Amino acid sequence: MWFRRDLRLSDNHALYAALKSGISVLPIFIFDKSILDQLEEKNDARVTFIHATISSLQEQLKQLGSSLDVRYGFPEDVFKQLLEEYSIAQVFTNHDYEPYAKERDERISGLLDSHGVKFITYKDQVIFEKQEIVKDDGKPYTVFTPYSKKWKAKLTDADCVAFPSEKLIHGFLPQAPLALPSLKSMGFEHSSIVFPAQDLNESIVRHYSDQRNFPANNNGTSKMGLHLRFGTISIRSLTKTTRVLNETFLNELIWRDFYHAILWHFPKVGKGASFKKEYDQIEWRNNETEFKAWCDGKTGYPIVDAGMRELNTTGFMHNRVRMIVASFLTKHLLIDWRWGEAYFAQKLLDFDLAANNGGWQWASGSGCDAAPYFRVFNPYLQTEKFDPQFTYIKKWVPEFQELTYPKPIVNHEFARKRVLEVYAKALKK
Repeated sequence: MWFRRDLRLSDNHALYAALKSGISVLPIFIFDKSILDQLEEKNDARVTFIHATISSLQEQLKQLGSSLDVRYGFPEDVFKQLLEEYSIAQVFTNHDYEPYAKERDERISGLLDSHGVKFITYKDQVIFEKQEIVKDDGKPYTVFTPYSKKWKAKLTDADCVAFPSEKLIHGFLPQAPLALPSLKSMGFEHSSIVFPAQDLNESIVRHYSDQRNFPANNNGTSKMGLHLRFGTISIRSLTKTTRVLNETFLNELIWRDFYHAILWHFPKVGKGASFKKEYDQIEWRNNETEFKAWCDGKTGYPIVDAGMRELNTTGFMHNRVRMIVASFLTKHLLIDWRWGEAYFAQKLLDFDLAANNGGWQWASGSGCDAAPYFRVFNPYLQTEKFDPQFTYIKKWVPEFQELTYPKPIVNHEFARKRVLEVYAKALKK
């Protein structure tokens, strides 16, 4: 059983199938050098989170008289080692929809096939995938509302039924505990960032519609993104709970499925292409000094700066503020959305390629079902609506009313006029 984005023993589709096979199951995890080598931050909080989660899984498996086999390397090399060390009949794992993951899995499948080993994958991290929600003519949806309507019409209780893998956990291969590679041995340091709790707060879900847009409210959003990203919670159990509590929250889970479907049907978006190709004609300014001011939370726009400082400090940014800072970078500063996407990918605890790409392309106007290009968020109005007492701003930008606080990096009305002209010019080509 190859664990990846599904770091749990309960309600795990592939694990359930493996344990039901009747053959002793060896659980493995690979710290993938192809991914880790690209991380610039050596105290990357996500690597710390994965390592801590894997350590917890190891403790659970120890209690069962088994052990995770955790390797650090390139997946193909690791599987060549495993094929030499174990007699393997089948490899079970759950689907991953990202371009790199699809290419990796094709290579692993080919390698295993050449040794007579089956590679079997399952749907686990979304409710509906691939061709399961498409138009009547079989074409993929590119607008959220009709997609969500069909998603809700298709959803039944059966789609939320758990795969009770935790009831079969005595099917693991008996063996003494194996050592896990340390963070240090992989070139990483322990991050001190505090991770959000794994338990869903149902009160937050009930009041989500009313509270979700106010970043000062610590209980306005669930912060489940990290746990969904690495599969420490099950999307089925979350959907089962939230569908009866709050439709607005359920819609957020549907957006997640939608963006995964877009990435599956249009893999070019995961490789840097605009969904609407005409948006690749935009003449971005890409001023590096202004980009650094945005990254550091020193633009002179308090709501923008608060969001960036929250991100840099905690690895989290409130959803409403994500839209504000993304609009500001692309529209006010005319900096390519890919720069912002890459920065978020570096910093967000809950970074997920499908959702991150979808959100950034939505903000810039280049994505499917995006805001029209002439919609430019006004940071002052957004503050009036969603942080009227400056509570959120005071927390992250306490000096915002002091003389030391920087002047606005650009005038809002000037920036709005400029971006409309630049976009209009590009989209006429």
